[in-house]
Amino acid sequence: MRSSSSVVPTQGLRPGLDGLLQAAGDVAFRLAATGEICFASPGAIRLAGLPHGLRGAALSALVSEPDRPALRNAIADALAGPQPVLVEVRLRSHERETWFELRITNCPGLADDSTLLVIGRDMTAQHATEERLRHMATHDALTELPNRLLLSDRIRVIIANARRSGQNFAVATVGLDGFKKVNDALGHAVGDEVLRMAAGRLRRALRDSDTLARASGDEFVAVLPGTHSEAQVRLVTGRLLAALQSPFEIDEHTIYIGASVGVSLYPDHAEDEVRLVALADCAMSRAKATGKSRCVVYSARDNGPPAHDISLEAAMFSAVREGEFLLYYQPIVSARTRKIEGFETLMRWKHPTLGMVPPARFIPIAETNGLINLLGAWALKAACVQLRQFEQAARRELYISVNISPRQFRSDKFLDVLDEALAISGMPGRQLVLEITEGTLMVDPAHAETILERMAGREARIAIDDFGTGYSSLAYLKRFPISVLKVDRAFIKDLPGSSKDAAICNAVLDLARHLDLSVVAEGVETEDQLGCLAERGCHYVQGYLTGKPMPPHVAIAALNDDMYEALMPSESRL
Repeated sequence: MRSSSSVVPTQGLRPGLDGLLQAAGDVAFRLAATGEICFASPGAIRLAGLPHGLRGAALSALVSEPDRPALRNAIADALAGPQPVLVEVRLRSHERETWFELRITNCPGLADDSTLLVIGRDMTAQHATEERLRHMATHDALTELPNRLLLSDRIRVIIANARRSGQNFAVATVGLDGFKKVNDALGHAVGDEVLRMAAGRLRRALRDSDTLARASGDEFVAVLPGTHSEAQVRLVTGRLLAALQSPFEIDEHTIYIGASVGVSLYPDHAEDEVRLVALADCAMSRAKATGKSRCVVYSARDNGPPAHDISLEAAMFSAVREGEFLLYYQPIVSARTRKIEGFETLMRWKHPTLGMVPPARFIPIAETNGLINLLGAWALKAACVQLRQFEQAARRELYISVNISPRQFRSDKFLDVLDEALAISGMPGRQLVLEITEGTLMVDPAHAETILERMAGREARIAIDDFGTGYSSLAYLKRFPISVLKVDRAFIKDLPGSSKDAAICNAVLDLARHLDLSVVAEGVETEDQLGCLAERGCHYVQGYLTGKPMPPHVAIAALNDDMYEALMPSESRL
């Protein structure tokens, strides 16, 4: 028999226990096994808004109807074992519903008929924090528009709907024209306000069913369900362009900017969200390049490289490791004697499955991803070494001409590469011609002048490639140490029949004569062209008439003849 001191009446526990319950959480209950409330804390009573208390009511009556099954399951789980059970439910009040986390513990013999202790914690602040974090993860902080993450999700949903319904759609990329000048001239605070205002205008120009996102910097993307025909695209993009034409009044500044729009269509152009946005962006870039303040719909013919150029870029890095890049050499000959005086170095890529990849395909990619620095350094060194073999075959001095890309020219390591090429080959700088376009020089004339002077200090000669197709100003001919002008094939192909091309060639030759510059005519393909140029005093010619680009062993064979005749003029270009 238990001693009287060990027998404690459960009813006597209730005041102390209920006091602890009131302090334990935001709401607290004692429940019977049936789920009826035996005790409710003042906080729970206030939440329910029932001044007469909750005793005898079912706890499920206080819970939002969709959450009641979860509560019933939690009570059953708690009654089945000693471990506490957690469940999140919405408790209803006369004003609103509030998320609570309920901790339900089975404690047989508590007091009265109660068996379960329920301690509730208000989750309002935590839910609000989680919602803010979700919003921050999926929205742009500046404009409050969806970001790229949410944009991709929205497009995937619209694609799924389009596949079920057959209702196609468009993706439009909107790029602000001239936005950089706002940041540069007025500061980023003003620029940010322009972006906020632009976002608001674009949003108002669209329907509620459309999605507008900020993709990056000054670019927005609109997803337009049901917009597919030419007339629909013209109508919507017209509204977008018009929305940004009126001035932006910020502080004391009146700012005018426009926009360029590129459009891709589902499923005509692509069937996944990544390609749709990429092709719309490609079309927008073309809109900027062809005049700005206009809309361009993507076209595979007009809007840049084909889709597999992405895989082609990956293949380029493998090609470097596998030694798939080659150097070909096109003869540069005397217009009077046809004797080879030098070679232009041209890069080729022999892919194991694609065959010879045109330079127009891989050079722009290499320029963009920086691989051109590695390839260019290799080409310069290899060409200088190759010249020695050409001279041994010819038994006389020749020169080698190497193209320098814009990215190479801007590299702070270019002069080191040049010095290494001359040192490895042992050739004097006077036998090296470095071909640079007018546009490369004029991007940063001060930098160009410094680099060209250092190149000239190494006795390397500078040639202006594609002369006449770049900048119209000729002031750089006086400012820079130029030695050679290469007349673009555009002025050669219609000779001698075109009087205008003949006049341009005469002017270039006369200019070169007075400035003591050599002239090389590119793209010479007929005897008539060669005769016309020789008659006008052109020094050198280069083209399929006198030799197409060829591998080194073919070039060495050609050098065995002192008077070099046309070599394979009828064969197709590589």
